[in-house]
Amino acid sequence: MAGELKYAEAIRRALADELASDPNVVVMGQEIEALGGVFTATQGLAESFEGRVLDTPLAESATVGWAIGAAMAGLRPVVEIMFMDFIATAMDQIVNGAAKLRYMSGGQITVPIVIRTPSDAGTGHGPQHSQHLETWFAHVPGLVVAMPSTVPDAYWMLRQSIRDDNPVVFVESKYLYFRESGEIGPESRGTAHPYEARIVRNGHSVTVVTAGRMVAESLAAAESLAVDGIECEVVDLRFIWPYDRETLAQSIERTNRLMIVHEAVQDFGWGSEICSWAASELFYSLDAPIRRLATPRAPIPFAAHLESALVPNRTIIESAVRDLAMH
Repeated sequence: MAGELKYAEAIRRALADELASDPNVVVMGQEIEALGGVFTATQGLAESFEGRVLDTPLAESATVGWAIGAAMAGLRPVVEIMFMDFIATAMDQIVNGAAKLRYMSGGQITVPIVIRTPSDAGTGHGPQHSQHLETWFAHVPGLVVAMPSTVPDAYWMLRQSIRDDNPVVFVESKYLYFRESGEIGPESRGTAHPYEARIVRNGHSVTVVTAGRMVAESLAAAESLAVDGIECEVVDLRFIWPYDRETLAQSIERTNRLMIVHEAVQDFGWGSEICSWAASELFYSLDAPIRRLATPRAPIPFAAHLESALVPNRTIIESAVRDLAMH
């Protein structure tokens, strides 16, 4: 596995390695066979795994429904939803089907499907192709919600998700597909616990909890703040559900301050849950009010300058953390 890969290439490699290692794995989605996916994540797989990489109609609900039935019959389907915005058309199948069947059968039936879907602003795709909707699925019992921020995590978390007997909504970063590079050797696998968060920068001034492409933005802000002696501890949540309370608690108890950064709309976002939990369980460890930094309640615009003004970035994060550290 030597050599650097792009984020999109890591996704492709994970799919290839799981297709090769398990004959029950199948991949399906719109334009993933001949075209190789609109973001190239399945490029070349159809030729290597004939009959197991399948183009589907423009019908996300039907595709996810087929995947649920196939999973109940013993396969491990991976469904690509071209943009996360389009996942709304498959909500009934995901929420009332995939998420419920294991519980309703008393554990006799498992639904090991992965729903891969690219999200993020920053690419000029506008209001119907740039939404972060992961909180919808974190709210539903029975679903796992994964959000890798690095090349190694894109690879290893996808492989883990395909092997998971629970249905997984796997949120990829289309912003990072061709911007982020890294290696995926065994040493990059990292955590032993399947849903563990990762501390990606140690610090003592403020804990910054984040996920997805906001990890890189938070790290950049932290490096700027360090020049002035403000040392941020940056925690990559990695899984929005189940989330790793133990790692978060240990970090907050060290820094006594908490900032939550995410790209999803702030109102009713997953940051609210972290905020509520920390306020309830770690109140006496906090020396300042908890802060949230996220996208305001507005559609994502097409224009780059408007898009960048709306979504959190390293400059906005740096300013907010500096204020919290001085509080």
